[in-house]
Amino acid sequence: MNIADRLAAVRGWIFDMDGTLVLGDRANHGLAPLPGAADMLAWLRGRGVPYVVFTNGTNRAPAHFARVLREAGLDVPDERMMTPATSAAVMLARRRVKRVMLLGGEGLAAPLREAGIEVVAPPGAGPVEAVLVGWYPEFTMPALEAAVRAVWDGAALYSASQTPFFAAAGGRALGTSRAICAMITSLTGCRLTVTGKPSLDALRAAAARLGGVPLSALAVVGDDPLLEVPMAHRGKALAIAVDTGLAGPDAYDHLPAGKRPHLHPRGVDELLSLVRESNL
Repeated sequence: MNIADRLAAVRGWIFDMDGTLVLGDRANHGLAPLPGAADMLAWLRGRGVPYVVFTNGTNRAPAHFARVLREAGLDVPDERMMTPATSAAVMLARRRVKRVMLLGGEGLAAPLREAGIEVVAPPGAGPVEAVLVGWYPEFTMPALEAAVRAVWDGAALYSASQTPFFAAAGGRALGTSRAICAMITSLTGCRLTVTGKPSLDALRAAAARLGGVPLSALAVVGDDPLLEVPMAHRGKALAIAVDTGLAGPDAYDHLPAGKRPHLHPRGVDELLSLVRESNL
């Protein structure tokens, strides 16, 4: 099947946020839409094609992200916004986890509470079944010790994201999950489960949010070579890379053909033109 046919066959879309639809500052504030972003979402909405915006950020709750995107000019309803906390809630509920230590803020906690999972903060959290790490610039040594002791006592370790950076205006901004988890795994030797992109669990959670669209009928659009394209390939979805964030036009040249994006437009504006042509 050629790319035009694959685009025409897409039944659900997953968009990254930073570097794909918008750019903000290093604290993920001051978001401004990238060219074509508003038109792309409006075109899908007009044709009744479902989409979600999936960011690996956890400094805000999904509904807060959606509100900020709406304020920036993108019409994203609350239910169309996902974060690693969204997929974590699905994963932890499926594994019947009842109590979680969070190394993160309210943006990480809210979706878990909504799923009926008790969340506690270090230190002095008591027994937990899992430790979940997200955006946590307030990280302290007592928090590290509490997390390490929880893992020693049998808690599983989960990370919202293991990518070292995210796209921001003016360059790259440092994430926190990978750095914190590196300390915990170094001290404990434990395994790590990623709840956000590029995990297959995250893709499945997004597909469920889209109404159960088969993974192979999804299109995943993003700017980070470590996230969206690998996730799409894991689910045999259509992998689309844009150059408006972390990656440049040559970011995938070193990869074998089977790991490169299926489609590599300059940005969402160019993607929209291609999608319109494929649906004529």
